[in-house]
Amino acid sequence: MNQTEDFNQYRSRMNSRLLETGDKIIRRIFNLDTNAYEEGHLDKRTKELIGLACSLVLRCDDCVKYHLGKCFDLKIDTKQVVETMSVTTLIGGTIVIPHLRRGMDYWDELNKHVSERS
Repeated sequence: MNQTEDFNQYRSRMNSRLLETGDKIIRRIFNLDTNAYEEGHLDKRTKELIGLACSLVLRCDDCVKYHLGKCFDLKIDTKQVVETMSVTTLIGGTIVIPHLRRGMDYWDELNKHVSERS
C-alpha cells in the first residue's frame, strides 16, 4: 500500500470510530468542517487552497495531506499548489519547510499515475 492509501484508510477508519462514540461535540465539529468547504461566496477550490495554507502554517501534516487530496480531486494544478505553499512559507516562516517537503512528497504520489495538469 502507498502513503495515500494508508492515510485515507486510517483517516476513514478512525473518523468512523470517533463518530460511533456518539459524542455530540465531535459530531457537530465534523459536520461544521464538512459544511465549511461547501460552495459559497468562495468556490471549493479556493477554500481548499486556504485550508492547505492554514494547515501548513499550523504544521498539521494530516491536515496538509487531507487538503492536498481534496485539491487533487478538484483538479487544482501543481503550480497553484506550489504558489499556495510559497505564500504559506512567507506567512509561517521557515519552520513550515519540513511540512512543505512532506506535502510535496504526498502531492507527487497523488500525481504519480496522472500526467501533469496544466
